[in-house]
Amino acid sequence: MNSLRIPILKVGDVLIASIQVALHDASAVQFKDDLLQKIHDTKARGVIIDLTAIDVVDSFIGRMIADIAAMSGLMGARVVLTGLQPAVAITLVELGLELTGVLTALNLEKGLAMMQSQADQTEENSDATG
Repeated sequence: MNSLRIPILKVGDVLIASIQVALHDASAVQFKDDLLQKIHDTKARGVIIDLTAIDVVDSFIGRMIADIAAMSGLMGARVVLTGLQPAVAITLVELGLELTGVLTALNLEKGLAMMQSQADQTEENSDATG
């Protein structure tokens, strides 16, 4: 069975993935592989993962979200999770998953603004030191 692929859009130096379907183990692993490859290929500096349509996660998917965030960070991409439903946030906390370095925003629009603000700060800092 061929697993469903999550579309990953590139806007400037940011990748945006809006997950609109329930993630199953195979599709989550495929998404992780696709996203990491896209970060590498595009040299993206930021990743926004929109989880608005996800209303429940199990422990595997929860761990996969945390792993994707950590791996993206190791590749130099800032991660913003958007649209976390209350049940998903509760599950992530109850599983004890640490989302170190991951920013969150209520929705995709706020996530984009947050990513832009981070880019502006980085630019200002490099201007001040350069």
